[in-house]
Amino acid sequence: MAFSKEVFGQTKDGKTAYLYTITNENGMTAKFTDYGAILVALEVPDRDGNACDVVLGFEKLEDYFVNAPNFGATIGRHANRIGGASFVLNGQTYELDKNDGRNNLHGGFDGYHKRLWEADTYEDELGQTIAFSYTSPDGDQGFPGTVEMVVRYIITDDNCVIIEYEAESDKDTVINLTNHSYFNLAGHASGTILDQKVWMDCDEFTFADKESIPNGEIRKVEGTPMDFRVAKTVGQDINVEYDQLIWGKGFDHNWILKTKEDEISLVAKMESDVSGIGMEVHTDLPGMQFYTGNFIEDGLAGKNGVKYVKNSGLCFETQYFPNAINVPSFKQPVLKAGEVYKTTTVYKFVNC
Repeated sequence: MAFSKEVFGQTKDGKTAYLYTITNENGMTAKFTDYGAILVALEVPDRDGNACDVVLGFEKLEDYFVNAPNFGATIGRHANRIGGASFVLNGQTYELDKNDGRNNLHGGFDGYHKRLWEADTYEDELGQTIAFSYTSPDGDQGFPGTVEMVVRYIITDDNCVIIEYEAESDKDTVINLTNHSYFNLAGHASGTILDQKVWMDCDEFTFADKESIPNGEIRKVEGTPMDFRVAKTVGQDINVEYDQLIWGKGFDHNWILKTKEDEISLVAKMESDVSGIGMEVHTDLPGMQFYTGNFIEDGLAGKNGVKYVKNSGLCFETQYFPNAINVPSFKQPVLKAGEVYKTTTVYKFVNC
């Protein structure tokens, strides 16, 4: 394992942000910044052994101040959408930022990916770890409770990126953390992911209305373009005339996983015939937002001067279901005071 740290830039309030680089024994290199606990780059050996950066991102810290697509971001306090930007917990109503029409998205205007985290690095039996910690005060973004949280990225020698989330609150609260990396296994500069294949072990997904808000309705994937139980290219069905795809301008939905609590399971795979790189997604969470970069602005300047376009990358955002706090039938993203929130997601890179 090799590790390095360098200055990445200055935050808006004049604090220094750093870029951390970890390289494992197989030549996989990951780069992170303590600004937003963001994954900036992930270079994976392709079939010929050449480094291929498989995540979208920016060259400069300043570009992450806006970061409209949320490239590489750690999302909190609540990933995805909360309908009406409000919820009731223990009989009290909490009002949140309306930053997605009349709804709340990814915590609001001041997400955790726009804040400077504390960083600690160490090596253990799993691999080189970088642990980002942050304290979110009571009332932050409108949510109750002071939350102490840690996001650990662990780089292993078998080409895994393990992400461990841990949090505690002094009051009952809502929490739903995720990573918003956009993957393109042919390389971030290769164009769209429409010809790359995806498999998901999911029989159902949560219906989303025209504002992308689930209401409790569960739909079967069978007989719909949402069926990825047999691997297919992302582009095969993305333009099918189906209400969910029309409203979402492509895939941007929560699939229901077959996971069991506290057990990490294989839930999805992705592969590129161009690079020979495959990726597995493992998690213990109940849901996953599969999003195909439908709202990436054409011409958005990324790393190495690349101009990204719609569908340049896709996300596997492991999560509690969107709007679950307002849908009692969904597994609830509620953290009780004094209890520990702990989840794990693994992105494992393989040859295909």
